[in-house]
Amino acid sequence: MFKVEHIGIAVKTLNISIPLFENLLNTPCYKTETIESEKVNTAFFVKGETKIELLESVSGGGVIANFVEKKGEGLHHIAFEVENIYDEIVRLKKEGFIIINEIPKEGADNKLVCFLHPKSTNGVLIELCQEKSKKTTVQ
Repeated sequence: MFKVEHIGIAVKTLNISIPLFENLLNTPCYKTETIESEKVNTAFFVKGETKIELLESVSGGGVIANFVEKKGEGLHHIAFEVENIYDEIVRLKKEGFIIINEIPKEGADNKLVCFLHPKSTNGVLIELCQEKSKKTTVQ
């Protein structure tokens, strides 16, 4: 079963975007975090069951910097929460989806993550995520 875990939005700067989304959602940012391996700063908001992740590039050569330069600020990815990320990777590969990172990596907000290439998902970058505290094994 897939549940939308969050929607990722690429932004130029968190200093401008955090207050904007706090006003828009009428709720404070509950967490900021730097993910060194991805060269990204993140900020999280939750409103009801909806979670928004803002992504700001730490350096000019990062994935988010390239995205913003090419496409501008906006929707970057949709993340789905899964029970067992390893099982889902195997299942989706069998279904013909292109997995960008077949070995889950540490992501923001205490998650293991992997991404599906937009070429196999009608142009949408899909993130699968699982709480790190869940005990799952590679199949």
